[in-house]
Formats: sequence, structure tokens, C-alpha cells
Amino acid sequence: MAKTFKTLLGNDLTNTRTLLHEAIPITGTISSGTYGNNNIKTFSHGMFESVYDYPFLSSSANHIYDITYGHSSNVSSTTNTQNAKKLNIYNQMAQVLMGYDVNGNIRKFDSDGTLDDSTGIMNQCFFTNFSRLLTKDEIKKNSFRLSLYTSGSGLSNRSTALTLGDYLSANQFRTSPSGDYGLLFTGSSVIAGEESQSVGLVFYQAGIAVLTSSIFSGTPGEAEFGAGDVGMPSGSITECTISGTIEQLANGLRHRVDDIDFNNTIELNSAIYFCRVNHNEYNYSSNPTYVSGSKLVVKNNVNDLPVTYITSVGLYSPDNELLAVAKLSEPIRKDPNTELTLRVRLDY
Repeated sequence: MAKTFKTLLGNDLTNTRTLLHEAIPITGTISSGTYGNNNIKTFSHGMFESVYDYPFLSSSANHIYDITYGHSSNVSSTTNTQNAKKLNIYNQMAQVLMGYDVNGNIRKFDSDGTLDDSTGIMNQCFFTNFSRLLTKDEIKKNSFRLSLYTSGSGLSNRSTALTLGDYLSANQFRTSPSGDYGLLFTGSSVIAGEESQSVGLVFYQAGIAVLTSSIFSGTPGEAEFGAGDVGMPSGSITECTISGTIEQLANGLRHRVDDIDFNNTIELNSAIYFCRVNHNEYNYSSNPTYVSGSKLVVKNNVNDLPVTYITSVGLYSPDNELLAVAKLSEPIRKDPNTELTLRVRLDY
């Protein structure tokens, strides 16, 4: 227990913010079911699929992301399979990610980022929700890349592999109720002013990518946009989204994915305390075990300088309650001829 305290002043404290990034690669083999689909978890409610890096029954399996599909009321149909669930998914995602307009209506997803107009509206959307294990605090801007096949006549004959990315977000991005989001484009040559070419959105803090279904072409039927065993009828993507179940649509998107890459972000906040020790301070040990013959030892000869070795720094509250202890890597010698500044960093 310390017996001598020194008050930290305003000049002795500073705060810093550091952003750490990790590269996250997700290969298409994981998405398509590396372990005979044992790493793909489905649910009785049929509203989304979950992708794991190992068979999900394994204790070492990590949840990677979820896939689902939803559409707005503009695509409702009496023949639409799971129509109510698709509407609920779209509205839930839209109200959380896009918010409400001035009239209290849920804003629809807008691919060009220009809200409350009639252009760029995405009425049929695929949602990929990445786990916090991967995204941490957020996805780093201008790092998201999604490579997928957008056309073909079957799983074995996929073609037109495009790499979608938030190529403009290094210089521009939008803000929503859930945080920042960027526009996804099919080529890196896009420039400012070409926002109308966007095919989706990526929400950085939420860790969600939204794709318009119109990016897909060809006849993605049973053999392609349903993994061959889910019974989806052949036809255009619009016909598939109407007649197919959410699980079938999620299955189809998984098998179209070639590769996903992004950098996550970890925000590290630090409080840095500069503990200054003047030449006439802390030259005598307050350690009660520093004794010889039942007497506290400060020096051996009368003419010797008192010497101590600093091993730790304690941070105390105003009422002298110990809050944190910082240990030095090795003891530091202190005598009346030296002054020290110990830099203590508290991360949170």
C-alpha cells in the first residue's frame, strides 16, 4: 500500500485512438459447403442460412456469416412463396439500416445513395450479415471485395465472375442510422458521379452487405440457383425470387460466391499517464520488507546517497483507492541525482 501520493495534473494525461486492421479472406469453398454442407446450418423457420468455417456441430467451428433474402411490397404476389417472411426481412433490414423518411415510412434500399427519390431503388435484395468475430468494430472502408458469378446455366457452367467493391468509399461514403455505408460497384474504374452504376451497399459498422437481385442474369433455375437439390424451378432471377423459398435463394447465392475479402477494424482507445518523478521524490523505499535487524534500510554509510529501485506504478482514485497497477519490465534505479518520467498506458 502506497504511503506517498502524487496528484496527476491535466498536463500529465492524454488520450489516443488507434485503429488496428486484420485481413479477412473467405474463400468460395467455405461458402459452397466444404464439408459436404455440414458447415451450412439451416433452420426450421427457413428465414436464413448460417455459414461456418467447420462443421457447425464441432466445438471449434466459428460462425462466419448469414445469408437471407427479402423484397419490398412492390414485388408481392399471391403466388409468391414465403411472401410474408420476405416482406418482414426486407422491412426489418430497411428500418434498421436505412431508417425512416419525414413521413414516418420505412426508407427502401437505394443503390445510388440518393435517398427519397425514385431512382436506384432496390426492391429485391440479398443480405449477407457477417459475424462480429470477423468484422470486430467495423469493416474498413475501401477494403470490401466480393467476387461472384452473375450468369451461367448451371453450377458447373458458371460464368461472368465480377468483383464487387466499395471503390469510391475512400473519398466518399454515406451515413445511416446504423452508421456509415458505401456503394458497391462491379469495377474499380468507377469514378465520382457514376453512383447510378452501384449494385449494392455495404454497411461498415453493422457488417452487412446488401445486393440487388438484378445483378444476376441467365436462367438460374434448379441446377444453379438452388444447388440442384432444393427444387427451384428454372427461369429468370425475378421468377426465382418469387417462386423460390428464402433457403433456396440463400443456397443459390452461396454457390455463386467465388471469394470475399475485407479488412476489419479494431478501435483501441488509450489513456496515457505521464508519471513524473522529481530528483527529491521517491528516494526512500516504502516497502516494509526492506529491513535489516528489524530496522528500515535506506543506506549503509552516512555519506551514501539513498537509493531505491522502482518496480511498479499504482494509479489511485481521489480517495486513495487503488485502481490499476503498472509493472515495469525491470527495476529502475532512483536516487537524488536522477529524475524520471514513467509513461503508463491504460487501454480500453
